[in-house]
Amino acid sequence: MAPADALLKVIERTTARGGTVIIPAFAVGRAQELLYLLSKLKREGALPLTPIYLDSPMATDATDLLCRHGADHKLPEDICRASCEVATYTRDVDASKALSHNSMPKVIISASGMATGGRVLHHLKAYGPDPRNTVLFSGYQAAGTRGQALLGGAREVKIHGQWIPIRAEVANLPMLSAHADVDEIMRWLSGFQRPPTRTFIVHGEDQGPIGLKARIEADLGWSCTISAQDETYGLS
Repeated sequence: MAPADALLKVIERTTARGGTVIIPAFAVGRAQELLYLLSKLKREGALPLTPIYLDSPMATDATDLLCRHGADHKLPEDICRASCEVATYTRDVDASKALSHNSMPKVIISASGMATGGRVLHHLKAYGPDPRNTVLFSGYQAAGTRGQALLGGAREVKIHGQWIPIRAEVANLPMLSAHADVDEIMRWLSGFQRPPTRTFIVHGEDQGPIGLKARIEADLGWSCTISAQDETYGLS
């Protein structure tokens, strides 16, 4: 399913029951992508009356930069402007707090993307206990994060020293993840004009790095190392 269609379905079923959609989002990149998708839905008439809020100081600054530097990206000026204008920006703490007490159905985009900190935690405390609402994650959630716990079925999470019951719907838009899979990484590496002297794998969980190392060595014949924490390597 296309990202915009998946996003629309979540918003439609949530607002139909009188709820609010809370979207934890990375402040740089993901928040702006969501604004673009929401703007597209607005232009198509799919979300004519749904209020949209961007509640993250860093995401606000990043979105302002996106609009001011149109020559540095591929979005047409009118589309970029519409994306930046689709949301109401909560630029101070009082405006952010007011959102948590606003019972009107709406969409709130707020950082951080894995619910590890930031203003989104206040919204999770306010909206998480109500089954009318939805917590919609916008991509990959790392192990040990609140986002990963909620997607794994946790019905309460600890926020600011308190255990908060989560009765809201919990959903995800996995197609928005910026993480490449093994085949995508191999396709990118295969485009190199000459192999690197040494290849380091510095990111991954469980058996993923081991499998990637094996693919790189078998398919490309490159020297490959899975880096270890606190280990140093000489580069020459």
